[in-house]
Amino acid sequence: MNRITGGLWAELQHLNRTAMIPHAVQWMTRLGWVANFDRAATGERYEHRGREFADSEIYKIIEAISLEHVRSGPGELDVVADDLVRRVAAAQEPDGYLHTLFGRPWQRPRYSDFTWGHELYCAGHLLQAAVAHHRAYGSTALLDVAVRLADHICVMFGPRGLNRVCGHAEIELALVALYRETGERRYLDQAALFLDRRGHGTLPLIEFGRAFAQDDLPVRKATVLRGHAVRALYLAAGAVDVAVETGDAELLAALKTQWQNTVDRRTYLTGGMGSHHMDEAFGEDFVLPADRSYCETCAGVASIMFSQRLLLATGESRYADQIERTLYNILATAPGDDGRSFFYANTLHQRHPGGDVPVNDDGVSIRGGAGERQPWYEVSCCAPNLARTLASLDDYLATTDDEGIRIHQYMPSLLETTIGGESFTLELATDYPATGTISITVTRAPTAPATITLRQPEWSPPLPDAELTRIWQPGDTIMVDVDMRTRVTRPDHRADAVRGCVAVQRGPDVLALESVDLPAGWTLADAELVSADPTTTDVVVRHHGTGKEATIPLIPYRRWARRGPSAMRVWIPTWQLWSMRPGPSR
Repeated sequence: MNRITGGLWAELQHLNRTAMIPHAVQWMTRLGWVANFDRAATGERYEHRGREFADSEIYKIIEAISLEHVRSGPGELDVVADDLVRRVAAAQEPDGYLHTLFGRPWQRPRYSDFTWGHELYCAGHLLQAAVAHHRAYGSTALLDVAVRLADHICVMFGPRGLNRVCGHAEIELALVALYRETGERRYLDQAALFLDRRGHGTLPLIEFGRAFAQDDLPVRKATVLRGHAVRALYLAAGAVDVAVETGDAELLAALKTQWQNTVDRRTYLTGGMGSHHMDEAFGEDFVLPADRSYCETCAGVASIMFSQRLLLATGESRYADQIERTLYNILATAPGDDGRSFFYANTLHQRHPGGDVPVNDDGVSIRGGAGERQPWYEVSCCAPNLARTLASLDDYLATTDDEGIRIHQYMPSLLETTIGGESFTLELATDYPATGTISITVTRAPTAPATITLRQPEWSPPLPDAELTRIWQPGDTIMVDVDMRTRVTRPDHRADAVRGCVAVQRGPDVLALESVDLPAGWTLADAELVSADPTTTDVVVRHHGTGKEATIPLIPYRRWARRGPSAMRVWIPTWQLWSMRPGPSR
């Protein structure tokens, strides 16, 4: 079992337990989303509160609390989980169906809106929550609910059932998770069936086109992700699960191609995905405008889910590289310092400091693309998604094979596994990414030779000892120094929106120019980059109108808008490229 022991991510995990999860529970209770289950259980007429997918947010919080219980042990949140599970279970129908918005005499009929209804999407999140809850507590209280719901779905949508798919993918990966927990093959078969149905036009045509819900092409035929970013990424993650469990090499190869093309052509420098605001979707290849970037936090979570599954399936470090990029520049960016506010979208260029944000009568932000972190949104999928990801982050640190340990993420941590039935334990100490110094100490070792493999970051020169095989002894230490000099990155020439600009990166951090660091009287639009010092995060900027120069610090993108409202940009117009240390195109 692996555990983060310090640094940025331990701080965020602590904030998640003490602030983010309680904050989410408070808002969902205050807005009546939790009470939907209580009202549904009575059988009496009620007014449903929240959006059609509100049920899923409660499920994600149950999952987050369950994962947190495994990570940090018993605590006050366990009582919250017990209460939520009890209320959810009470609302389940006798045939296993469970959704608080559909199916009662005064509501819309069950399965009457596959495009927007989110019934199977919510069911998927319940299944995932149930698996996490069962593993954490050993209780079947929620797992029994999930099994009844999954059995209902297998009847309704099996080979002799409705030939339909949910407009928002999620049920696919959840059914595989339930299969892995219970061993019931029908859940894996149903997940595979949903995947095979996708892309044949079973959903109604809408204004965003069939690609919006990935219903334009079969999963195996696609070469790149398209449409609504979160839907596409959840579908891809579920497809990897099915490919691995069924040994489908053709499907896995298609997904690897989709991942590579999407990362190369449709992904922002920060790891963010989705350049359309209206449909929260991918754009065409290289359509990556910085000032209109959407990069939904949930898409960052889903991207990590997709990459992690491919990492586990292949062992290829490029997937861990992309996880790292997304962790530092999307996941760490979204939450406020107090854990009680969030970014829904993660723009790469905020032209004006954030100002008044429209809110509804409940005090909830009605716009996801605000320039400041907000306490809650009408669509608040991102907060519980952040919560469950942070609670499970220990699982991303390293993996084990028959030969030894592969270290994927450089965080202060304790890595524990067994090789040949013998304990193999490592302690990783580092203040990365403040510096690139990483110390790995063996505290327990097997008697036979074992391999320690270190991820070679894509942006760093080759590590001299990235793979070491030997008979280890307690106290053996590996010292690694990753190159943390800043580097200038030019955009791909096909990315029209940022032509003539450069970005600056340091380690896994994308750096940003924030307006509060500019000289008095300057605006963000005035500043042109003259040169960057590879040994610091300082850059020289030139005032476009007067020609005056100033040296200012760039900040990690994840730190922007933490000193009050500000304007910000990642891609900075250039004046003299010849004086800068070159870096790779991206």
